[in-house]
Amino acid sequence: MKKDPFLESSLTRNRRWIINNQIKNIILRCPNQVAPILFLQKKFRSLDLQGSALNWVKKYPCCFSVYLENNLYYCRLTKPMMGLVDEEELVMESQEGVLVERLGKLLLMSRNYKLNVVKFNGIKRNFGFPDDYLIRLLPKYPEMFKVVSYGNKRNSMEIELVSWDSKLGVSVVESRGLEIGEGPRFTCLLPSTWMKGLERFREFNENIPYISPYKLDCDGNEFVEESEEAEKRAVGVVHELLSLTLWKKMSIMKLSRFSREFNLPKKLNGLLLKHPGIFYVTNKYQIHTVMLREGYNGSDLCVKDPLVVVKDKFGALMQEGLHEYRLRRTDLNLERKKKKGMDFVRPVKRVKSSVSDDSEKDDDRVGGKRGGILSDPEERKRFYKVLFEDEVPKD
Repeated sequence: MKKDPFLESSLTRNRRWIINNQIKNIILRCPNQVAPILFLQKKFRSLDLQGSALNWVKKYPCCFSVYLENNLYYCRLTKPMMGLVDEEELVMESQEGVLVERLGKLLLMSRNYKLNVVKFNGIKRNFGFPDDYLIRLLPKYPEMFKVVSYGNKRNSMEIELVSWDSKLGVSVVESRGLEIGEGPRFTCLLPSTWMKGLERFREFNENIPYISPYKLDCDGNEFVEESEEAEKRAVGVVHELLSLTLWKKMSIMKLSRFSREFNLPKKLNGLLLKHPGIFYVTNKYQIHTVMLREGYNGSDLCVKDPLVVVKDKFGALMQEGLHEYRLRRTDLNLERKKKKGMDFVRPVKRVKSSVSDDSEKDDDRVGGKRGGILSDPEERKRFYKVLFEDEVPKD
């Protein structure tokens, strides 16, 4: 699949936000909402991070406050961060009805209207569910949901849909068709130059009528494996699942874990790659991700969930702190150079690309060409050795 620079950049923009959001949740679960840095260091492996936890959180002073007590470093959230945590909680409460409907739709699509609790916990944040959804949401709606267990083991617990309103069984594609007064059809967002892809899409869209992800075949059974009907329904299921997520995307590995529950093909990658007009598949950061093309306008979401709006504020606060950290670090390095009696030139501010996101580049480097101009090559090397410490640019 040809790379889409705008969709690729939307993944880049979220990378550090995801990590810092996880650190935020770890701190909130600690006693008095204060986490020892040594504890965060142990959690770094689960966050797929290397290096010093102390150095990491210091890069985001607007988000994390670090202090020393009894020769040990501790970290807590700053007041602006706690304000966003409170705002997110208020949005979560206002979105309760939406979350209940979203859970109902997920269960209605699944086999026997059940989902394993442990497995679902792996994707709950993709759909905006809080950590305590089992005790926050389900007890309020006993007429819709119940938690069943077939043993004493935690991994045997399942959420079951007991009853539902008929409106739950209407997909996004069907709703769009009703709005414009046409039958339900998928939308293709391929460039006009993709002649073969467009032709295959038209055949797929027109030869077989749309099959709702909430329905089995006319006899109430599953469709025959590898049949055209089964493929049509599987595409509809993935389309609906991605439509229900906050960011209209999901890791293919996570999605494939629910192949049995949602009756998806074993070779899910192959299915998604067959329909590039509907789905965009990328392997950025060595994680296979599928994105719903129609959910994006360039690199931005077409419609932002209220929870996404709050999380965007977190990302902006994170960027503000990172910028402050970089300025302070640059000034400190220049001050050190001054004390050593070396001439220096303040680095020239680099212009950002409209597509790339600077927050994803290595924080210990300045991407692209280095700022500052020194005529003597040897002096230039010495200057950058002091300024950036870990990297000397090549001529």
